Amino acid sequence: MKRFYKQVAVIEADGGFSVALDAKPVRTPAKLPFAVPTRALAEGIAAEWEAQGDEVKPATMPLTQLASTSIDGVRGRLDAVAEASAVYGESELVCYRADEPDELVERQARLWNPLLDWAARRYDAQLLVTSGIIHRAQPTDALKAMRAGVDELDEWRLTALQNVIGITGSLLVSLALVDGHLTAEQAFDLAQLDENFQIEKWGEDYEAADRRAIQRADLAHTVRFLELLR
Repeated sequence: MKRFYKQVAVIEADGGFSVALDAKPVRTPAKLPFAVPTRALAEGIAAEWEAQGDEVKPATMPLTQLASTSIDGVRGRLDAVAEASAVYGESELVCYRADEPDELVERQARLWNPLLDWAARRYDAQLLVTSGIIHRAQPTDALKAMRAGVDELDEWRLTALQNVIGITGSLLVSLALVDGHLTAEQAFDLAQLDENFQIEKWGEDYEAADRRAIQRADLAHTVRFLELLR
């Protein structure tokens, strides 16, 4: 849509801070009141609206999109969203290891095992490792512990977690990023370990490179969203 406003401002709102366009408060796509819990996040969102040219392009406004998703799609649905996120623990990416070549086996152990150790310390979740692609059920206690970690998150951080899971395919990597244990780059490299290994051996095509660049940027935006919440 064409830009329909001239001035952007951060204003106080019920439950936190909002953004006003020509003194009119922004609303979500579902027409709900738009308010975020910190002024820093509201200022980041306001900067996205201010940076728009003659046309408003939502794809260039990741903070606005994440906040809107939280308000419209996660608020009031915390249990359902938490369950959809926690189910990834049943087939946790970093628990499935290669049989060969030795170089990949060693790399997976060296880079993924510390994450399993972190899960044991942080959530008391003792996850099992297997080789190949045949499903191996995780201990019930470990799955409950990881679900409890998901349940610790408020609607904003649960939105971030859901977004990271969509990129990485790993509940554990996503929890570690939301918790601040991993950076965006570390999370991406851990989730893409197998792909990175193949790229080193055979190279990467342009479409895959573009897709990975978009995913890296999306993770970085999500981390910034989390930082502004703090």
